[in-house]
Amino acid sequence: MRFGTDGIRGSANDELTPELALALGRAAARVLVSAGRGRSRFLVGRDTRWSGPLLQAALSAGLASEGVDVVDLGVVPTPAVAYLAADEGAAAAVISASHNPYEDNGIKFFLPGGLKLPDRTEEMLEAELELILGAGPGARAGSGRRGSDVGCFSSGPDALRRYEERLVSCLEGRDLAGLRVVLDCANGAAHRSAPDVFRAAGAELAAVLGRGPDGTNINRRCGSTDPAALVEAVRANRAELGLAFDGDADRVIAVSADGQVVDGDRILALFAADMHERGVLAGGTVVVTVMTNLGFHRAMEDLGVKVHTVGVGDRYVLEALDANGWCLGGEQSGHIVFRSLATTGDGVLSGLLLADLARRRGAPLHELAASAMQRFPQVLRNVRVARRDALGSAEQVWEAVARAEAELGADGRVVLRPSGTEPLVRVMVEARSEAHAGAMAELLVAALHGALGGPGQG
Repeated sequence: MRFGTDGIRGSANDELTPELALALGRAAARVLVSAGRGRSRFLVGRDTRWSGPLLQAALSAGLASEGVDVVDLGVVPTPAVAYLAADEGAAAAVISASHNPYEDNGIKFFLPGGLKLPDRTEEMLEAELELILGAGPGARAGSGRRGSDVGCFSSGPDALRRYEERLVSCLEGRDLAGLRVVLDCANGAAHRSAPDVFRAAGAELAAVLGRGPDGTNINRRCGSTDPAALVEAVRANRAELGLAFDGDADRVIAVSADGQVVDGDRILALFAADMHERGVLAGGTVVVTVMTNLGFHRAMEDLGVKVHTVGVGDRYVLEALDANGWCLGGEQSGHIVFRSLATTGDGVLSGLLLADLARRRGAPLHELAASAMQRFPQVLRNVRVARRDALGSAEQVWEAVARAEAELGADGRVVLRPSGTEPLVRVMVEARSEAHAGAMAELLVAALHGALGGPGQG
């Protein structure tokens, strides 16, 4: 299976080659574009990675070779591509590896309407890809199109403007006038749009970090995965709020005026409480993943808000929202989905609405975050194993899990899950104390090594 939790991802020009991107473009044209009258359009955007133009050109060539017209959106946030796909009713793709280092890249798709692909569609796309690559009987590499039947290329010069105007409109006439904000754009896809949006909303930008992408510095010592520089900048500039996005801007992490980092769990808890109080939390339910902190669950229980848990990945959050008519969900990493406003996680939108929430509440973010939930200490281990596929039948491991859960009781939690792309099993333990969580994690690491082999933990 080439597809992971969010499209195809790998080392650019090594695992993810132009040849693969070309074939994937052909497959996407055949599976994602409806056959019918007239020419079909396919939107393609990318982040700021060095390999982005290379892979975008190859993917676009594959699409065009199947008779699909390609609109080059240039460097745009992933949620901007999703918004435009929804607005235009066109399928779309993003060339990005999100929060990964610049050497990696990826390709993820959106259906017409802006939704990520369900598992069944991914399976169809992968099957077609393997046929094109000659991995099965009936391989058909080309489409046989000639002359003007081949797709053409155009640009989308107003794409960012339309997306930015949409975000500002989500404030429903309110503004952020006078609010001192620091942004960290991760040298990524939001390096232009995020400052534009916050200025248009009336915020005072005390500083903007990560706004000079050179193709190699995306996510490097900056952005949502490394907010240390943002913490310093918020303090140095006496800002009221700091916001850090990841490379493709579908995540956000916040920093309060006193330098505290506010992760996705706390941000989601703030939104859930606010929407519940205002009577706009559909079904009185918020959707989270298995990695969401136990403290979040306790806080929602105290509020009378129901919590629905899904697997890791914002597309699973979105599927649960759509299946049940709910409107809010998210991940600890900072993917927040406002289903009535967007079809995917959007870091800039979430940051904008967080600033608006703080302004409406009339309190500093650190006070709001502290009251939103009490975070349980959480210990994470990446355990390198020889046979991650054998986890489900490893009785020794699950006996250790049962012992750990019995000892933790209601004051802790254990999650084990195999990595979708690496020979790893990810271990997460929560407990009332860091020491207790760490001890239980080491118990599970030892059990994993004993049952599944491997040199050690990552």
